[in-house]
Parts: sequence; structure tokens; C-alpha cells
Amino acid sequence: MLIAAFPAGPWGTNCYVAATGPGTECVVIDPGKDATPGVIDVVREHRLKPVAVLVTHGHVDHMWCVAPVAGTYDATAWIHPKDRHLLADPMQGMSAETTAMLLGGDHTFAEPDDVRELADAQTLELAGLSFVVDHTPGHTEGSVTFRTPYVEQHGQHGQQQRADISEVMFSGDLLFAGSIGRTDLPGGDHPAMLRSLRDKVLPLGDDIVVLPGHGEQTSIGRERATNPFLQDL
Repeated sequence: MLIAAFPAGPWGTNCYVAATGPGTECVVIDPGKDATPGVIDVVREHRLKPVAVLVTHGHVDHMWCVAPVAGTYDATAWIHPKDRHLLADPMQGMSAETTAMLLGGDHTFAEPDDVRELADAQTLELAGLSFVVDHTPGHTEGSVTFRTPYVEQHGQHGQQQRADISEVMFSGDLLFAGSIGRTDLPGGDHPAMLRSLRDKVLPLGDDIVVLPGHGEQTSIGRERATNPFLQDL
């Protein structure tokens, strides 16, 4: 499995590109502001073809480049229906400070040509990968995470599951290393966030690697042991 990651834009949002290996189809996750050049570089370096853009939630720092990336590669965009309106009008999900920062520039947003809606517990089969969707409201009403089995390539012997990593979870702004997503923006709901963490995160295996929307990667086990928000649950 190939996962390339880079922080993009003024918010340092992690954009991920996932594929079964070089020279294959791929999935782009959360292309935020200024992410398009990074996606182009990764795609060119590994000879990939994006077929889908997955959006963990509709905040502008995660979806700014969804339409450009999807349009460039004729890829399908996937987002939860409760956040879909933010693709065309992300100002609805912003703080007053962010809105003020962006006003004055010529920023127009529109849905990509092909948008499909995510559902809780749905399994997506994309680019040879399988993603389980968990609806995890709290940061936004339509926040989701994506989990996929982690397998390593072993030359002519094919794929092999790693004993120490069962899955990779793209957590968006639900769970970070040592913290959780904020709930004070439009659509945020702190009790819903705690329910999502209790019902969707705590039951997961400790060996799952967490690839968050911001900051360094972590694991469910590490967060269960050290994250004060999970410990309180």
C-alpha cells in the first residue's frame, strides 16, 4: 500500500493520496487550500490516476481544492450529505475570523461535476482499496472517518497483512495526536463529538494507525492511553 501525505495551505491541512502501489489508480483525501500542486507532484512521481476525492468534512481548509482536483482528473467527489452544502458555500462553516480573512479575494466555489453522498457504515471500493465510512458528527454535522486495511507489498509474493497494523484511519478533524477537533464553529456540537469518540473510536483496535487532518500520525492505542479527551470517556 502506498500512502503519500503532505501539509497544505495556511492551515497546514494534511492531504493524503492512497493507492495499492505505484502505477495504479488512487484516492485523494482532503485536498485543502494550495493542495493541488502537491497532488500533481505525488501523482506524477508515482504514476497514479486519481479516481476519487474523499472529503472527511466540509470545512474550507479540507475541501478548497476538491473541485479543481476532481475536475483535473475526472474523479468522483464523496462527502456526507449533511456537509454537502459546504462544497458550494463553505462560508457557512467558517468562523468570523476566517471569513474576514478570505473576503476581499476573488474566491468562488462550486460542486464538482460528480458528487456522491456517503452513509454511515458504508464500504467504498475505490482504486483497489476498501474504505469503511463512519459518520462521526461533532466537528461538523457531516464529519466522517475512513478506515482501510493496511497491507504491504511483498514483490512476487503479493500482499501481506502487517501483524502490527490492522487498519489505517483517516480521521479528519475528529481525532488528533493528543487532542480532538474543535466544536465551536457553525455546525459544531460538543456532546455529539463525545458520542462519536465513544461510539466510533473507543471500540477500535489499538493497532490502528490514525492519520489526522492536522499534525502528526498516531494510533488508537496511543490516544486511548494518553489523550485526555478519550481518558475522560
